Amino acid sequence: MTARRSFTVGLISDTHGLLRPEALQALRGSDFIVHAGDIGSPDILTALAGLASVTAIRGNNDREAWAAGLADTATLTVGACALYVLHSLADLALDPAAAGFRVVVSGHSHRPGWREADGVLYVNPGSAGPRRFSLPVTVGRLAVEGDRVTPRLIALAPEPAD
Repeated sequence: MTARRSFTVGLISDTHGLLRPEALQALRGSDFIVHAGDIGSPDILTALAGLASVTAIRGNNDREAWAAGLADTATLTVGACALYVLHSLADLALDPAAAGFRVVVSGHSHRPGWREADGVLYVNPGSAGPRRFSLPVTVGRLAVEGDRVTPRLIALAPEPAD
């Protein structure tokens, strides 16, 4: 029997209590789901857990009693790929490359995007909750094959009109 080498990781952040049906649809088929904070309600984690195993961390707005058990950071190993999760990239207190992480997932800014530096992929899936400012409403997916990771952002709602 050969070990599985291909996985899909769904990425979501900044739901602020709103889990859009489009977000659930976009994350369907994920092997794992990462929520990078500002969840807003334990019901969101329950719904996500109906799709896949969930790794979630507390965001700066997750102050209610239900969120007390959530950590500020988390790690997840997917195949040969180690992920580090925190809410705000500004709070990153380690060197991810030196610590052996291939991916850093963050939220907070509501700005979707990714960049690679020193062999580490930094991904922010953006905000999947209520639209803030003129930023898009998005989630993300990571295709993990061995130690190779390919990010994808998925727009959930039309861009706002100017």
